[in-house]
Amino acid sequence: MKTSRQSVILDVIGQESIETQGQLLEALLARGVKSTQATVSRDIKELRLVKEIGPDGRYRYVQAGQDEAGEAARRLEEIFREGCIGFDHALHTVVVKTLPGLASAVCASIDAMGEDSILGSVAGDDTAIIVLRNAAAAERLCAQLRRAYKR
Repeated sequence: MKTSRQSVILDVIGQESIETQGQLLEALLARGVKSTQATVSRDIKELRLVKEIGPDGRYRYVQAGQDEAGEAARRLEEIFREGCIGFDHALHTVVVKTLPGLASAVCASIDAMGEDSILGSVAGDDTAIIVLRNAAAAERLCAQLRRAYKR
């Protein structure tokens, strides 16, 4: 029951801007979940929900750390776009050319993509080498990098 309710709470705050516990109670009830203010208050604490200012300038509940993760991903993507000069693949290896001193940062941005097919990466000063499971995975990674690289 608790896990199910908390799952619905996360779903609600992911889809709607919820400012108050009262609004959260109403949203839960609209989804068929009956609860009390005290229970919702405990759920908020356990889920580590915090209030932040949303795009509309109003406060809303979000899960702590979610926005930092999104910001980190955006910054890594920007580092890739700004630091990458070019890339290509041969067999199961992708070689990325970067501006001097940025290979390590670009490598970190590629590692952060979370691709299961990436076995590892090595960065020099202006070159990064990414080793993948097979040639098809290297080709797919290059396609992803092309989409991210748009200048």
